[in-house]
Formats: sequence, structure tokens, C-alpha cells
Amino acid sequence: MAEEAPSIQGDPVDLTGSPLARALADEGRRRRALSTRTVPRPSHTRVFTVANQKGGVGKTTSAVNLAAALGQSGLRVLVIDMDPQGNASTALGVPHSTGTSGVYDVLLDGVPMQDVVTVSPSVPQVSCLPATIDLAGAEIELVPLVAREARLRKALHAYLDSLPAAERVDYVFIDCPPSLGLLTVNAFVAADEVLIPIQCEYYALEGLSQLLTNIEMIREHLNPGLRVSNILLTMYDARTKLSAQVADEVREHFPQQVLATSIPRSVRISEAPSHGETVITYDPASSGALCYLEAAAELADTGEERNSA
Repeated sequence: MAEEAPSIQGDPVDLTGSPLARALADEGRRRRALSTRTVPRPSHTRVFTVANQKGGVGKTTSAVNLAAALGQSGLRVLVIDMDPQGNASTALGVPHSTGTSGVYDVLLDGVPMQDVVTVSPSVPQVSCLPATIDLAGAEIELVPLVAREARLRKALHAYLDSLPAAERVDYVFIDCPPSLGLLTVNAFVAADEVLIPIQCEYYALEGLSQLLTNIEMIREHLNPGLRVSNILLTMYDARTKLSAQVADEVREHFPQQVLATSIPRSVRISEAPSHGETVITYDPASSGALCYLEAAAELADTGEERNSA
């Protein structure tokens, strides 16, 4: 027997107009739109540095989930883990224990990247250049080396040039540590674009002016083609006025760079790395996975629009 709708004093309660029903309907519409959307392949390899000197703003989370989202769309993606903690490597299921070859060996010993790049077991279209704890000492060890700021750029270009046309990498995401040392400088010099994750919380813009000043210095002295192309709002909580206020403020300051998609606070996003996965594969039905898929598609579309402009 069919179950009757809940009622108050005998009258059925109409749930179709409730906030939950509207949210579910909106999510269903967005998923249908994504299912029919084709993510364009860029005309050339797009190299992003994902940076923000503040910690805990979602740099690594955004780097690996955007990479996984683009990989699931059929594009080839490389993630370079420049953080000695190796969190990006963990999220992609790539080994990075002591003794594993990785970024340190490429930067300090000149090991070719093709010898240490590893395919992610959860997203085969995504590869990772892992970071080990050895990278913690690289800031000091890089100081006396010739062209110390450009060592990653040289290694990355050599790797990309070595690939046959059929295996061309479409996107490179370089995950930076929360500092502005030589590792981050190497990342800026190697990239063409900067993606800045900004948390929707108080002090969101704190330190951003210093980051932008440093990026401008890199442009003037080391990498004239570098530009801040995208800003991604993270940790958005639709239940609070603060998140909306911060989002509005960031969009007011950077109207051309801020992606329309924002990333919500999500337990599933936080849980995924503990399973050696991104949220894209750990819980594809979650709102966090949906938002990163939308952000990745938007990232790809904005690149095409700027190239055709």
C-alpha cells in the first residue's frame, strides 16, 4: 500500500516548494547540464600554479580535484606536488614515502621527469610528480645552484617536449606550499597562469596583496607571461551571511578572474584524501564533486574564450 504524505491535522503537507526540494531540483538540473557538456581540449598545454600564501584555503584540494575532474572528462593532466607534506600525492594515491623519487630529484639532481612521473590509480588520465619529505631541505639546497629559479620550468618543458603528440598533456597543476620561498618561485616561473583559491571566511583577502606583489615581481624579472587567470572561492557556506559577503567582496575586486562556481564546505571533500582519492572518485554523487566538475568545465571554457578573443 502506498505511503501517505505527512499531514498536519489531517491535511497533506506539500513538500514540493520546500528549500530541500528546491535544492535537490537545482542539483539535478546541474547534473543534467554537465552530462551534456563537452569540456574543450585546449589548443596548447595550460600550466597553472595553484598558490596562496595562507594555509588551509584549499590549494591542494582544489588542485587535485580540478585535475581529477578534467581527467574524467577525457583530458590528460599532470599534477606537480611542490609541498614537502605531499598531500597532493596522497590524494591521487601516488606513493611518496622516504626514498621515493620525485620533485626533489628533478630539481636538485636533474633526474628527467619522465622517470619519476606516476599515473594515479584512481584517475588514469591524471599523472603526478610526487613530493617527498626530502623537499623540505630543497629551499636551502637550491640557493647555490645556477638558474635556481628556473629549474622546474626547464625540467617541465623537457618532459612536455618528449611526449608524442597523441600523449600531449592538456593541463598541468603545480601545487605550492603555503610560503613564498624558492619552491613557490620555481612554480611561478614554470607556469603561464595562476589559480588562487580564496576561502569564504574572515581575513580572506589578508596577504593577497603581498601575493599579487610577488607575482608582479616574477612577471618583471623572471616570467613576463605569467598572469592571474582564475580565482576560486572555497569553503563557501550558503547558510551564513559572511560567506556571501566575502564572495561579493572578492568578485568586486576581481570581476574578470573569479569563477562563477564556488566550492562548498563538505565533509566528503575532506574525507577523500584519507582513502587515497579525490572527491570526484570517492563520492561522485556529492555536492562537492559536482561543484569541482562545474569549476573544471568553467576553467576550460574561460581558457577557450580568452584564446579566441
